[in-house]
Amino acid sequence: MASELTITVNGKQHRVEATSDTPLLYVLRNELGLNGPQFGCGSENCGACTVLLGSKVVKSCKLPVSEASGGIITTLEGLIIEGDLHPVQRAFIAEQAAQCGYCSNGMIMATAALLWKNSHPTDEQIREALDGNLCRCGAHLRILRAVKRAAELFEQEGA
Repeated sequence: MASELTITVNGKQHRVEATSDTPLLYVLRNELGLNGPQFGCGSENCGACTVLLGSKVVKSCKLPVSEASGGIITTLEGLIIEGDLHPVQRAFIAEQAAQCGYCSNGMIMATAALLWKNSHPTDEQIREALDGNLCRCGAHLRILRAVKRAAELFEQEGA
C-alpha cells in the first residue's frame, strides 16, 4: 500500500506517494521527472542508476525509497549549480568521454564523489572508484582522462 514519504533530492524536499519498497530510481524518474539516473540492468551491476546519498555512491535501481528518505539525495541534475555545469560534467564533455551515454550518469556521479573525498586520485584510485560502472562503448581511456581533467578543474576553481 502506497504511503506519503518525504525525500530530499538536489536540495529540495519532495513528498511522494510510494510503497516503502519502491526502488528510489522509479521515484526519481517517474514521480520527480529526473532523467539523469537511468534504468540499466535493474540489479545494481551497471551503474546507470547511480546517485549520491549524502557523500556515498549508491545504485538506486534496488534501493528502497524508504531507506533513502532520511538522507540527502543528489542526482546528475543536482550537480548543476545556478545553471553552470559541475567541473566533472564539463571535463566529461571536453574529453568526449561519452559515446552512447549509457554509463555517463554513473561515471560522473562516482567521479564527483571521488573528487570530493580525494582531489588528487591516482590511476588506481580512479579505477577503483569507477568499478561497478559499465561502459559498453569502450570509452574507458577518455573517461580516465576526464576524471584527471575534472581533478585539475577542481584544483583551479577551488571546488
